[in-house]
Amino acid sequence: MAIPKEPRQLMINLMYLVLTAMLALNVSAEIFNAFKLVDKGLVKSNGVLDNANDRIPAEVARLAKKEPKRLGKYTERTEPTRELAKIFCDSIDAVVTRLKDFNGDGIYNDEDDVIKLDENGVEYNRYIRNKKNKDITTRYLVGPVPADNAGKGAQIEEMVKEYRQKFLELIDEEDREAFGSKIALNVDEDYKHSKDKLNWSHYNFFQMPVAAVLPIFSKLKNDAKSTESAVLNYFLEKCGGESIVFDKFRVVSSPKKSYIIKGEKYESDIFLSASSQNIKGMSVTVGGSSLPVKEGVAKYTATAGSTGVKKYTATISITNPVTGEKTTERGEFEYEVGERSCNVAAEKMNVFYIGVDNPVSVTAAGISSNALKVNGSGVTLRPGSSRGKYVATASRPGDATITVSGGGLKATNFKFRVKRIPDPIPVLGAGPNKTGGAMGNGEFKAQQGLASILENFDFDAKCKIMGYSLTRVAKRQDPVENSNAGARYDSKSKRLVDAAKPGDVYYFDNVKTKCPGDSAGRKLPSVVFKIK
Repeated sequence: MAIPKEPRQLMINLMYLVLTAMLALNVSAEIFNAFKLVDKGLVKSNGVLDNANDRIPAEVARLAKKEPKRLGKYTERTEPTRELAKIFCDSIDAVVTRLKDFNGDGIYNDEDDVIKLDENGVEYNRYIRNKKNKDITTRYLVGPVPADNAGKGAQIEEMVKEYRQKFLELIDEEDREAFGSKIALNVDEDYKHSKDKLNWSHYNFFQMPVAAVLPIFSKLKNDAKSTESAVLNYFLEKCGGESIVFDKFRVVSSPKKSYIIKGEKYESDIFLSASSQNIKGMSVTVGGSSLPVKEGVAKYTATAGSTGVKKYTATISITNPVTGEKTTERGEFEYEVGERSCNVAAEKMNVFYIGVDNPVSVTAAGISSNALKVNGSGVTLRPGSSRGKYVATASRPGDATITVSGGGLKATNFKFRVKRIPDPIPVLGAGPNKTGGAMGNGEFKAQQGLASILENFDFDAKCKIMGYSLTRVAKRQDPVENSNAGARYDSKSKRLVDAAKPGDVYYFDNVKTKCPGDSAGRKLPSVVFKIK
């Protein structure tokens, strides 16, 4: 097979899957496996391009020997072309490395400790810690204020424009304008059609998980290598080389959304990978219906009338212009249709407790957390430590309601019960018999007073002892009682405790305590200790 003239990496459309699948992050964990597979496919495609580009300069030099004075300039331009692509890709790799540095401890293997390599010697089957983290990408690539466009993404955007121009400067001036429409390295300006996206970085990286942006960077490298290939093949054509298209094809479906809401339209680009915009004699059908083809790409749309997984078969036929051989390939694809929904969960228990902070999580499938509106009735809500997290506080028992709306979601109410903190348990010390029973004389005298604890309660709450009656009953003696204010022994109670002897019995009665949110003290059960 000869060197391809102009390999067009139509996998640029596959990025729509990455950029819009965020709407389904709360739906399917498999979406992150899709990111990994997309990135692996792009890395493999880049390796194929590198192998093809490695062979072109020698072919250009060989053909240029026919007329060195006229064609020698194209030989001289091959090395600068390759250098441009290398510097661009190295810069992108540096950004990815920095992003992974932000990402905790970096790269970890899925299994074992051996990094696996594919047939091109490229690492694959890698696991990324914190792959769902959105703050890393937003902070590093977008910047603290999206409107300022001060993140690394803005520098990447300018670098794409700069290197596109440098590649074009290697093309003869009379061919430059026409050639510019053919190369893949360019800034996608779709963000200008979005109402809520402020700039290119905001459109591509804002609130995107780490696993989702890695294929974007692999795609940028793919664009650079594809452009490098287009420029090198331009030199080859100028020197009289033959043009051959790829002889192996794979059907690719690139949906703008892999998870859509009922009533929305499903839209996907169907094309051949490693193809060319100059492909002739190509036909595409889905479900037996033909689709119009433009520059090697056919667009398929379908309205989602019901929920569930939808499947379809795409068929592409193409005739090789060199051999005349017709090749037909088919691919099976699917997408999922869901309905907008949301959920509110009290993270620690199914109730709100008075006097403590009650953590609350709010999630909504298919809706950006930025678009959600969350209000509380019967409780007060304030933002929590991260997006989608809230803290609820209550002041009286009864019922509470949290209402979620926004982003196309109808106002949805979630009911919760509001309760007082449960009664604590009075304890003396921390030993095994702290709640009553036999206690050693030394251990008993070492205590400083009565306390109360909340057992099996997940909140950070403490109840304070307000007072109690302490009674000592010694053998053949009348009971001696003292009313103690507070948790610690007063002087009279201390004398009663210091007089303890084996066989004595001590009663802690009328125990009162006050917990967070209580307007008055509550009475606790009595505890009894026999001195041994």
